[in-house]
Amino acid sequence: MKRKNIKTLERIFCRPVSANIRWSDIEALLLDLGASIEEREGSRVHVDLFGQDRIFHRPHPSPNTDKGAVASLRKWLEQNGVKP
Repeated sequence: MKRKNIKTLERIFCRPVSANIRWSDIEALLLDLGASIEEREGSRVHVDLFGQDRIFHRPHPSPNTDKGAVASLRKWLEQNGVKP
């Protein structure tokens, strides 16, 4: 895994939940983990990883992901054995 993606993973798992993680960094991490990512209608993004499908909302106008999405992503990664 690339160093930048390791840092993103560490930021996802830090407490309290960070609201300063760029969505593009999260996408890069997911791709590095083997995800396939598809654009959907509006700002929705379909992520297929671990044999599971998830829908996330790409943040706008700010590039930073909100705390709720980061917490949801952290829980999903944790359930599938991904930890920093």
